[in-house]
Amino acid sequence: MKLKIAIYQAEAGGYWAEVPSIPGCATQGESFEELLTNLYEAIEGCLSVEVCDISDVEKAKVIEIAV
Repeated sequence: MKLKIAIYQAEAGGYWAEVPSIPGCATQGESFEELLTNLYEAIEGCLSVEVCDISDVEKAKVIEIAV
């Protein structure tokens, strides 16, 4: 999966970034390298959130995919 990231320089120093295709997915870092590390963690966290308990859905087949 390829994502476009918007990266900004923070007024107080360092950087902050957001992932426009994943609403609410944003992070910051004191250096560019720290920002990149935090971005991977933020994206993983945003994409791993379960929005409902699918075990309650009748006749559902549950699968997991990697992107």
